[in-house]
Amino acid sequence: MSDLPATPYALIARLFDRTNAHDLEGLVACFGPDYALTNPVHPGRDFVGPDQVRRNWTGLFAGIPDLLASPHGVVADGERVWVEMSMTGTRRDGTPVHLAGVQVFTVRQGLIRGCCFYLEPVEGAGLDADGAVQQLQRFAKC
Repeated sequence: MSDLPATPYALIARLFDRTNAHDLEGLVACFGPDYALTNPVHPGRDFVGPDQVRRNWTGLFAGIPDLLASPHGVVADGERVWVEMSMTGTRRDGTPVHLAGVQVFTVRQGLIRGCCFYLEPVEGAGLDADGAVQQLQRFAKC
């Protein structure tokens, strides 16, 4: 009997479970050897392979010991799983961490093979909607 999750949704549920248990080996085991992360907002952060997954999460678990990942909505369609989520915690220096966004996973043969990553730090007080549009307009006047 295989211990691979029966569905893409089950695999993503396992990923969140292993993340919140700070189980590095269990988390890394969710990813295939051909895993590729694409970060459209920060393309320099793209990578291939579970070795980088291991390095990323080793650092996150060490630096944010109470890290918690929370899915707010999950939609699975074939090999694709869209997850609206947040991550919260506190850095060792006491600084709070709050990220939110969406990850779009590709799942095949019981393993995560890809992710389009749209998770960003949540801003506190900042620009309102009008200010944000005005800022975009300034960038558009190149």
